[in-house]
Amino acid sequence: MLGALGCFGLQDAVSFLVAWEVMSLGGAVLLIGEKLGDTREGRGLFFMLSLLEVGAVALLTALLMLSSSAGHLDFDHFANVGVAFATWRRVVIGVLLLIGFGAKLGLLPFYEWYPGAYGQGSGASGAILSGIVLNAAFFALARAFTSWLPGDVALAIITVALGVLSAILAVLYAFQENDWRRLLAFSSAENAAIAVTLLGASQLFRGEGLDALAGLGFAVALLHLAGHALAKGALMLAADGAYRVSGDYELIQRGLLRRSPWLYGIGVVFASMSLAAMPPQAGFVSEWFTFQTLFQGFHLAGMPARLTLSLAGAGMALTAAIAFATFVKLAGLGVLGDATKKTPLPGAERGYACATGLLGLAVLALAVGMPWWLSAIDAAVHARFADVPAAPLHDGLILVPLTNTFAFISPTKLIIACPLLALVPLVLLGMARRRHRVRRASAWFGGLPKPAHGNTTPLAFSNAMRTFYGFVYHPTDDVEQGPDHSEYFVQEMRHTASVSPLFEAAVFRTPTRIVQSVAKALGPLQSGHMNIYLGMVGVLLMLILALGLT
Repeated sequence: MLGALGCFGLQDAVSFLVAWEVMSLGGAVLLIGEKLGDTREGRGLFFMLSLLEVGAVALLTALLMLSSSAGHLDFDHFANVGVAFATWRRVVIGVLLLIGFGAKLGLLPFYEWYPGAYGQGSGASGAILSGIVLNAAFFALARAFTSWLPGDVALAIITVALGVLSAILAVLYAFQENDWRRLLAFSSAENAAIAVTLLGASQLFRGEGLDALAGLGFAVALLHLAGHALAKGALMLAADGAYRVSGDYELIQRGLLRRSPWLYGIGVVFASMSLAAMPPQAGFVSEWFTFQTLFQGFHLAGMPARLTLSLAGAGMALTAAIAFATFVKLAGLGVLGDATKKTPLPGAERGYACATGLLGLAVLALAVGMPWWLSAIDAAVHARFADVPAAPLHDGLILVPLTNTFAFISPTKLIIACPLLALVPLVLLGMARRRHRVRRASAWFGGLPKPAHGNTTPLAFSNAMRTFYGFVYHPTDDVEQGPDHSEYFVQEMRHTASVSPLFEAAVFRTPTRIVQSVAKALGPLQSGHMNIYLGMVGVLLMLILALGLT
């Protein structure tokens, strides 16, 4: 938390880098301190720290290049310093900043540390990482792009492409996860990538002098992260509620909703609807604004910029579709599914239910009160675009992307209209019950005579996507026979299915092997033998004497 506050408030390069490292190391301490993962190995945390240090080196290099040109370490002297740079220099510094801040935002290939690290801690820790640390990283990247390197078209195209690809890959892997925390971790990377895409679109518009559209893109990115922070916090705490009941974070049908306080179900459903971009939740509003921003690429004069936003719109559509399926899976199997055991588990505790429900209701309040919340976002936009007039993002209770002749929605009115429309099927149902006798029958479940024993598993739900996108997932399926059984009379079989990280083999495996080889070669230095240590001291003294004589 202290590191995040420093990233928001400190105004010089040295202090900022210290706060950035405190935020990284503090996050690792936070996760490992809960002892919910495999503390004997902690590979996920070491992987996280190693990738974050790669980002820190890139960030240090970029800040040194900026400070050498500005002649000062204060961020005030960095303002618009990139305008005088050659294009290649701006792109190099921008890419270094994308690597540095993208390591925490989960841009590819850095999103692969998310599930391992989040899987070591509780949902409460995940809520802090997704709601505060991620936002601090985006704030820092947005400040760098809008104030230090404004309007570079080539850098903006790279940013949009990186954001779209990251969002698609992150949500594809989120859909395959069977653990609350790991699924939500990938979802955090996906939503951060959407915000980065909008930041790149804002820079594209600014590069061609379309400052009003640039302000729109920046405002929508802030709006998207606000809704994400609330919804992700609700689901992370809901995951802790499921853990306290069952002892694990697996997405298994346990009938939680039936035995939990009603606020628990409200929070999970509202937050899942938001992250699935379903109306009238905040996530629907921000993703609607996202598409409206990308659709306005026809205002751009350059063909590369137009094509970039067109392809970005297609990529965001694919991301939204998979995200919808992902949170149908999470809510359906996590809380809505019936229990698989004859003796069901108790429901979520009241404290977790209240926290989850209040955050879920806050997501709805953010959407319904959007015409009023947008005033605060306007102030943030003016802090980065001082010469831009107030961007009209609402017309009364109607939300508009700068003009009501292009598109409009109103979540404030939807919250009134949707319950009224729901009265129509309720009336029809009541009329039908009076005229026709209700017939009850077992649900069709693949021809099974006892559907209660054939509940949908996470693997069954996601297997079609796993097969279709096999070129990304490289799925593996292993079937093992139980021990000490005859091959003719099988008593037990175990099936495991997994997907392979896309960048693990291509990018991370070789450096990992090099580090392991070096560590193995240096292993004797930690053997504990006194003779080795005395010999090292002797060699060091001889080197000192030799240097003194020369």
